[in-house]
Amino acid sequence: MVAKGKRGFSGGHDRLATLFEPDVLLPAQYFAAFRRAGGLERERLLMLAVLEDAIDCYQKFAHSRDPRGVQMFEESGEWVRSTDRSWLFSFENICDTLEINADYVRRGLREWKERGGLPRRAKLPELAAGPAPDLPEAAAAASASA
Repeated sequence: MVAKGKRGFSGGHDRLATLFEPDVLLPAQYFAAFRRAGGLERERLLMLAVLEDAIDCYQKFAHSRDPRGVQMFEESGEWVRSTDRSWLFSFENICDTLEINADYVRRGLREWKERGGLPRRAKLPELAAGPAPDLPEAAAAASASA
C-alpha cells in the first residue's frame, strides 16, 4: 500500500512518465500513414503520368514528318535514353520510384521501333488438321491441358 504523504506526486508521476516515453515506430509504418492519406501515392501517380506521356509521344511521333512531331519524338527518345539521375523527374529516377526496370523499357521501345512501330504479334497455337471439334470438346481439351 502507498503511504498517504507520497501518494500525490509519486503515484501520479509514474503515470505521467509513461505519457512522454517515445513510441517505437518503424519507417514503413510512418510512410504508410502518408500513403493512406494520398501523400506519397500522388507523387507516384504523377511520375507514372510523366512516363506514360513520354512513351506515348515516342510512339505517336515515331514516324512523323512535320518538324514539331520530329522534335517530340527526339525529345522523348533522348529522355528515355538518358542515364542522368541528377533531377527528380529523370527517366532513371521515375523508373526506380515506380519499381520498373529502366533498361527493359528502353529495350522494349527500341524493339518496337525496329519492328516499324507494329505491336508484337502473339504466337497462336497450331491447330490440328481435320474437322473442328464442337465447343464442349474444345473446352474440355483446354481445361485438361491447363
